[in-house]
Amino acid sequence: MPALSEVLAALDALWPPERAEGWDAVGTVCGDPDAEVRRVLFAVDPVQEVADEAVRLGADLLVTHHPLYLRGTTTVAADTFKGRVVHGLIKHDVALHVAHTNADTADPGVSDALAGALDLRILRPLVPDPSDPAGRRGLGRICELPHPMTLAELTAYAAAHLPATAQGIRAAGDPDREIRTLAVSGGSGDSLFDDVRAAGVDAFLTADLRHHPASEATRTAGRNRPLALLDAAHWATEWPWCEQAAAQLDAVSDRHGWGLRTHVSRTVTDPWTAHAASTQSTRPPENSHTTGAPR
Repeated sequence: MPALSEVLAALDALWPPERAEGWDAVGTVCGDPDAEVRRVLFAVDPVQEVADEAVRLGADLLVTHHPLYLRGTTTVAADTFKGRVVHGLIKHDVALHVAHTNADTADPGVSDALAGALDLRILRPLVPDPSDPAGRRGLGRICELPHPMTLAELTAYAAAHLPATAQGIRAAGDPDREIRTLAVSGGSGDSLFDDVRAAGVDAFLTADLRHHPASEATRTAGRNRPLALLDAAHWATEWPWCEQAAAQLDAVSDRHGWGLRTHVSRTVTDPWTAHAASTQSTRPPENSHTTGAPR
């Protein structure tokens, strides 16, 4: 069995920590470098349910996409949510390692896994990494659909191919518009609208779209015409990376003869748990008004 330090070196080779954004918090949160590793669990979020799952599984290492302490901390006291996670992992000899924005821009990275889940043909990165002479690393991916679809059809297709969440998939744009090219970016992507418009794609699938940026994006023409948007749950756009990452570590394990057992958490850690479709008419009642506005 390999030591944790050997497995961590392999993970850092797959997703070099120096390629993470400056604000990010990647790398090893806890773990004894000399401890043996037999089982590894991959998940999106280092929340209590996932930590408990790692313990039940008998995992020696938990690898998550999202950091536990993104903004730092001054305590790991067990009377805090995050402190309880750390205490439980250490108590049961489970190491925790994070690959976040360094996995987003990797080759393959988070958006490659998202495109793969949708059976898209990847053309190139949406925002290329200038340090990659091969032009394969970078944020997001520009893709072609397996065949043209209307926006309505693509929305249903994405909902059927991505992990199920309470949110499902929201779409903005003409439902009958034909979509041939699609930009994708796992996680929050509304900071990339300028890059998406410059790419000249028909639509953009990402997560966490906010009202004002989305409204502006659907009304501002790029090279062709205003963007169509598909807004999926954050967790759903990043979970496919867990399967991809586990397969990458499996390949490393096979090369070294480590015999690691890798697992992917199926626990849905998206924070939204219910959804009800609106039933009221979209037109406000006659006597409604906005507080503070002229009547």
